[in-house]
Amino acid sequence: MERIRLNVNGQDYEVDVKPNWTLLKVLREVLGLRGTKCGCSSGDCGTCKVLVDGEAVKSCTILARRAQGKRIVTIEGLSQDGSLHPLQEAFIATGAVQCGFCTPGMIIAAKALLDKNPNPTREEIRAALDDNLCRCTGYVKIIQAVELAAARLRGEVKKIPVPQAGEDGQIVGRRLPLRDAVAKVTGRTVYVGDMRLPGMLYGRILFSPVAHGRIKRIDVSRAQSLPGVRAVVTYQDVPPVAYNSALRFKGHDIPRDEYILTDTVRYVGDRVAAVAADDPETAERALRLIEVEYEELPAVFDPEEALRPGAPEVHEGGNVVKKLEAAAGDVEKALDGADYVFTDRIKLPIVTHVALEPHASLAEFDATAGKLTVWSANQNIFATRIILSEIFGLPVNKVRVIKPPVGGGFGGKLEAVLEPVAALLSMKTGRPVLVEMNRREVMVSTRTRHSAVYYLRTGVKKDGTIVGQDITAYFNTGAYATSALNVTGAMIDKAFRLYRIPDLRVTAYSVYTNCPVGGAMRGYGSPQLVAAREIHLNKIARKLGLDPVEFRRRNLVRPGDINPRFGTSLGNCRVLDCLEKGAQRFNWEEKARQPKGEGRFRRGVGVAAGNHGNGTFGVHVDMTTVALKMNEDGTVTMFTGTQDLGQGGTSMMCMIVAQVLGLSPEQVEVVEADTELTPWDLGTYASRGVWVAGNAALKAARSIRRQLLEVAASVLGVKEEELELGGGFAYCRHCPDKKVPLGDIVAAAQLSKEGGREIKAYESFASVAGPNSYGVHLAEVEVDTETGRVKVLRYVAAHDVGRAINPMYVEGQIEGGIQMGLGYGLTEELIVDPASGKVLNAGLKGYRVFRAKDMPEIEVLLIEEGEPPGPFGAKSIGEASTVPVAPAVVNAVADALGVDFDELPVTPERILAKLRGRP
Repeated sequence: MERIRLNVNGQDYEVDVKPNWTLLKVLREVLGLRGTKCGCSSGDCGTCKVLVDGEAVKSCTILARRAQGKRIVTIEGLSQDGSLHPLQEAFIATGAVQCGFCTPGMIIAAKALLDKNPNPTREEIRAALDDNLCRCTGYVKIIQAVELAAARLRGEVKKIPVPQAGEDGQIVGRRLPLRDAVAKVTGRTVYVGDMRLPGMLYGRILFSPVAHGRIKRIDVSRAQSLPGVRAVVTYQDVPPVAYNSALRFKGHDIPRDEYILTDTVRYVGDRVAAVAADDPETAERALRLIEVEYEELPAVFDPEEALRPGAPEVHEGGNVVKKLEAAAGDVEKALDGADYVFTDRIKLPIVTHVALEPHASLAEFDATAGKLTVWSANQNIFATRIILSEIFGLPVNKVRVIKPPVGGGFGGKLEAVLEPVAALLSMKTGRPVLVEMNRREVMVSTRTRHSAVYYLRTGVKKDGTIVGQDITAYFNTGAYATSALNVTGAMIDKAFRLYRIPDLRVTAYSVYTNCPVGGAMRGYGSPQLVAAREIHLNKIARKLGLDPVEFRRRNLVRPGDINPRFGTSLGNCRVLDCLEKGAQRFNWEEKARQPKGEGRFRRGVGVAAGNHGNGTFGVHVDMTTVALKMNEDGTVTMFTGTQDLGQGGTSMMCMIVAQVLGLSPEQVEVVEADTELTPWDLGTYASRGVWVAGNAALKAARSIRRQLLEVAASVLGVKEEELELGGGFAYCRHCPDKKVPLGDIVAAAQLSKEGGREIKAYESFASVAGPNSYGVHLAEVEVDTETGRVKVLRYVAAHDVGRAINPMYVEGQIEGGIQMGLGYGLTEELIVDPASGKVLNAGLKGYRVFRAKDMPEIEVLLIEEGEPPGPFGAKSIGEASTVPVAPAVVNAVADALGVDFDELPVTPERILAKLRGRP
């Protein structure tokens, strides 16, 4: 150890450090300044940026001792005298904050830019933020925030306005900030990896280097004898209880083929052993001391190969998890009677979520009480509680799962990946254990989007009317079943809800391979289906000589259409409105006629329609419960099991409650996602947020409203129907001065001579319908025929959202979904070595997500025609936003080059191969 001096946020510190400690480690672990985040430890994400002598520096790449004599400013030092910096104010005002994990690094990078260049262009802002990743926002509102802050610092804007509810009391439909935005922009938000408990240990996991094999010998003696190591566990130490990490609720009937640790590894990245130690470095050293000898077994990495006779079995009994099929009408008859039948084979990649917060779980087992408490970045706390209860044989009331703030999920934190490991280590040591993954481990050993191969046959009339379609898909579920049946089942359902195809059949095979595990990811099967089908349909339109917009206009569903599979209404589906308004705003007719170019650079336009569901109605239970209680000053406390992931779920619920009760959202406090304190919720997935949780909040608020009016009528001596709520009062409509504060109503209820009561509500809401949310996306691209690089120039996204509870965050969800979808179409793919099964690009250098400079200008159009019975007519958007993106941009590239693509992503290498006539 050596002693160094650091000046941080204007204060001098003397600290003892090891020579290899980074500035990031010292800031977080020695000085406790954990507003600076760690998303990769390799200098690729920018979450760890701090100012060093005015320069934005990635603190994970600089040794602490080399920062001596320099002025260091972290996110905690940006606010002065309790006042936010204009950048922090602007990030709140523009909606540039979602999960918040990237926010400190983004603000620091922007601060460095504006200190040097107070009037930057939009391109200069993009360049300054280019090595800062964001997976939530699509960068759109971040760039707007920097522009607004720059104007404020130049004096062109006197004050950055904080959005407020309307003077008329209208809250729903207003552009309001997230309820926790201030904590996120100041670095005060505490994620799981920021938590520290007395006596806490650090857990690390040893992962398999082979794709398929049995453990012949495992020797942990050297690891156990290393000073500072408190526990080493292997398959010999785990309960012999099989589970499925994607369990949704008690009694959920899905394959159970996982164990915490296993003696048979099934992919490169499978769990072999785990260690708990006094510090992360000791835990890492201990892993390297574990000796493992494997008996390697044959492996298979392609789902179609896995179905061939004689293919290696990933699990005993065969490689088909299950075949699912659904149909309407007579498909073969329809195809036989068609004027034309077109066929396609389209292949889609394995991709990863890239939530900026790595997976982390903290467990504490109290042996005296027999109670397990787990804090986890988690999307389904109640299912995780059931899984842990069953694995360890604990009563459910002895398992508590708490979700702190989550730094992005996108489905990747829906399944119980780390929680059983952390719990096991805590039970073995009797101390709290924090298990965190590094970026490579997250990309390989958590969950991915299923790769898939689609076969499509479509029959059409000469005028372009689709008469029949047959779709067969092979989904690569990887080494374990997890969400396999849920994803393919959801995918099949969406196929019947977008186009008027009376005779339609969809068949899906979920297939085991020795690849990383497929699981839940934003869109949940819809991106695969829509990418394959929309690319296929675009080819058909071109071969028929039809404009792609006109082709879709003739075939898309209309409001009130009947689902041919179930014979039920599709609801107020407004996808045709999306098409018409999107095409008009994009100026489609003119752009589609423009020359593509003949030189090095070619331009093209593309369109795609997409859809996704709202909840799980008709599949399994789709219920949540919300509790509200009035406080003595007229404020409200809401208790909800809903897990906010940064998308604004609890903020949306506060807006609904406030609207009904005549309050401001700030007067609604939230106790969120704690299995011991909050009511039951199915989980934050399947776009349930607005549709289910919003309705539960609305139902509970209406119950509170009835109680308030009942007591107020007694206090004021009027009839209930004469009263209204607003501004924190109950008042007479015909005589507004006759009023009583809500706090007095609460007190009157408590002190009632009839015995007193609390004004509270505990209301469950179960879905009564399952409509889809729709979108049509249009893209313009420029393709460099010498390099194969694609530049997306312009993007228009029109979405049927029913009604936007908060338009600012609806737009933010769409813009973030576009960023994710552009990667799916053009750049993102986890590349698995076909010989070894190793992921070759498990890092943010080799796995290319869209950065600020890559993003096009985006215009979002909201179609708000209402969707009963959504709350105030609203429906969800988080997943639907990413569904049409990839095919829209791939169709644009195909239009520019006049070639067809049948494999995603459409990388420069694949573009050049097509242009040079290679397969």
